[in-house]
Amino acid sequence: MPRQLPLDLSHKEALSRDDLVVTQANARAVALIENWPAWPAPVVILAGPAGSGKSHLAAIWRETAGADEISPASIGAEEIAAAGSRPILIDGADAGRLDENGLFHLINAARAAGQPMLLTARRFPGAWGVRLPDLLSRLKAAATVEIDEPDDMLLAGVITKLFADRQVDVEPHVVQYLVRRIERSLSSAMRAVERLDRAALERKSRITRALAAEVVGAMEAGEGA
Repeated sequence: MPRQLPLDLSHKEALSRDDLVVTQANARAVALIENWPAWPAPVVILAGPAGSGKSHLAAIWRETAGADEISPASIGAEEIAAAGSRPILIDGADAGRLDENGLFHLINAARAAGQPMLLTARRFPGAWGVRLPDLLSRLKAAATVEIDEPDDMLLAGVITKLFADRQVDVEPHVVQYLVRRIERSLSSAMRAVERLDRAALERKSRITRALAAEVVGAMEAGEGA
């Protein structure tokens, strides 16, 4: 079949509340965001696996609360001062290098000023490898809400949304096929959508169940699409 090399275009993810897929797997996390500012603690940690929608929820909260987003790798005096005047978001707190001393002072400043903080992470704080005992104590005192592994409804909704982000229409039976076949994780859903979109562009074809079967088979075999 004729193929063409697809351009490596970035696809803007839709991050509004209307684009959020809500099921039992993430209902507690969604309720947390929607119940702000009536939070159970001044510092809240939203934990969940890769691709589970943490950044989507964080973006909704940042817009609603007017929060400043701060990098966890470098937290200086300016960022600490900001915590005394407005809500603070740290997305991906356990994703790389963590400025432990800076985060400790940031939490203290936010708590002293009565300003809320939201941190997202893949794991609970005890698994972050934090060495500063005072910071670990602060993190363990935070309220933690977990996003569970996706159920069928969430997985199907996310796959549909990921294709829509790429402006690709896919038949429902193809989506259901992917739900049944791919590994039950949102990161696998993201990989499957990316590879299917690329394969369809290469072949100048629609995304069909046959193409989905080929791509998923290649993923299962550890091959490229």
